[in-house]
Amino acid sequence: MSRWKELPASLDQRVRQFVVQLRRLKDRSGLSLAALAAKTSYSSSSWERYLNGKQLPPRDAVEELARVCGADTTRLLVLHEVAEEAWTDEAAETEEAAEDGLLAPGTPTTPPAGPDPRPGPRRTTTVVLAAAVVALTAALVAVLLVTRPWQDDRTAGAHDHAAASGGNTPAPFVFVQGRSRPCEVQRHDGDLRAGYSATRTTLMDLKTSGWEVLEAQCLLRYHGFDPGIADGSYGDRSKDAAKAFQKARGLVVDGIVGPDTWQELRR
Repeated sequence: MSRWKELPASLDQRVRQFVVQLRRLKDRSGLSLAALAAKTSYSSSSWERYLNGKQLPPRDAVEELARVCGADTTRLLVLHEVAEEAWTDEAAETEEAAEDGLLAPGTPTTPPAGPDPRPGPRRTTTVVLAAAVVALTAALVAVLLVTRPWQDDRTAGAHDHAAASGGNTPAPFVFVQGRSRPCEVQRHDGDLRAGYSATRTTLMDLKTSGWEVLEAQCLLRYHGFDPGIADGSYGDRSKDAAKAFQKARGLVVDGIVGPDTWQELRR
């Protein structure tokens, strides 16, 4: 485990929480700053500033860190957005203090911790902004509770499977990178079905995503052709599995799942 420097005492609690999450991801990955720089678009010195609370990382850096560490991007971006609001508020208050002559030349730009002793419109604006941040955070948390991206693959997959097959109108498909959904293939009215879609005609090629893709991935796996993770996204591995299946069934080998391929998958 890395021995981190203590974060600045003046750091806003929302920013502090975000930086702590970044540090945990970095520790869990086992990557050094140099290795992290090699796997992302940002230098080791940049990561040193981000992970020690000296500078707020840009959104792209947060997304790259989540990708490299295999973390949930949605949750991390929610924390980043809240931290960004806090960081902007602090910078604005510091700039106003400098303009009012309340800060001596060379004073650090990070404002001190604690309540703002200066009354007036600016203080009112800060309170309003803080209330807006709280409201935004509550809304984002509500979205996360609905989509539940932190659930383990089996539980989340079972929830989506039930929603997709529990009525005439399936739930909207939401792709979550790295989430595997369950494949329970059974025969219904003579056709093999995984319960995600009853289609026999939908065309699928690279970069397609949806319940139909998940259905095809499950059926390919059932027939012994590994499409990779059953996540509802039609990538290279799924296409390779479709090509192998098409070749074995004497179909046109193009990796595009269409009516002829669906007919064989349903057998």
